[in-house]
Amino acid sequence: MSDKLGMVIGHQKQWQFLKKSAELGKLPHALLFTGQEKLGKRTMAIEFAKWLLKEDIEKKQHPDFNFITPAGKEIQISQIRELIWKLSLKPSQASFKIAIIDEAHCLNQDAQNCFLKTLEEPRGQTLIILITEMPELLFPTIISRCEFIKFYPVPKKEIEDYLKEQGLAELRSSRAIRSACAIEEKEIQVIAQICQGRPGVAIEFLNDIKKMKERDKKINELAKLTNSGLSFRFQYAKTISETPGLKEILNTWLSYFRDILLSKLSENQKISEFDINRLKQIQKINFLISTTNINPRLALEILMLDL
Repeated sequence: MSDKLGMVIGHQKQWQFLKKSAELGKLPHALLFTGQEKLGKRTMAIEFAKWLLKEDIEKKQHPDFNFITPAGKEIQISQIRELIWKLSLKPSQASFKIAIIDEAHCLNQDAQNCFLKTLEEPRGQTLIILITEMPELLFPTIISRCEFIKFYPVPKKEIEDYLKEQGLAELRSSRAIRSACAIEEKEIQVIAQICQGRPGVAIEFLNDIKKMKERDKKINELAKLTNSGLSFRFQYAKTISETPGLKEILNTWLSYFRDILLSKLSENQKISEFDINRLKQIQKINFLISTTNINPRLALEILMLDL
């Protein structure tokens, strides 16, 4: 198996640490992958499981591999009980078992309590990988049983190189479409900038260029919103509170206001307390909407006062 992961953009230090630990027989039985959303944590976990099991677990279900995701907004105790039972069985094909728990912050309290003993002393050869962008929602006793693997935003150059390799390979082979190639390169630079070091976002834009237009539309709406009165803002809050893509809208707002903040910093302009508080409020509301049963419309109306 190669020293580098073709499906993962960046994070080679994390990969080398995992690979070396496995080769030396010093791999912890529980790992906690943390970092922002869409950095590549899930991709890394799956690629590492493939490397360990020597099989493409995405194309073929492996009897010694388990992947857990939330059922709705939570990971239920029933899901964890079933996983514990599966991990208690002897490996079927490999010499050990692997379990990945995606969005581990969605484990409800009962599920976390149920999982503690297994995390501390799993039966036989077992590797458990928890993935989360919000480790603060996990019990300290859960966290203490895992070894942290921290993921950071990927440098813009690495994302650009990957996007060019994926999106321009065919274009570069034809002289007749060099102009199209140049246009594509400009788009790639824009994508690499607005994804803010998150490869998952960059890949989404590359795979569906309509997402760029949707993002521009959201930003235009936001610009109009910030120059409107409260009645318009509250009506807009009502509209988007009923939208399935609310989290994506708020992430776009975060990205937009972060860009403004970074632009001010690069031009040595003064950063106001309002600029910082606005970002904090969007993050807070996005967090509450994603993890609690808060009324989205009410939360957005509060946010509208700070835009």
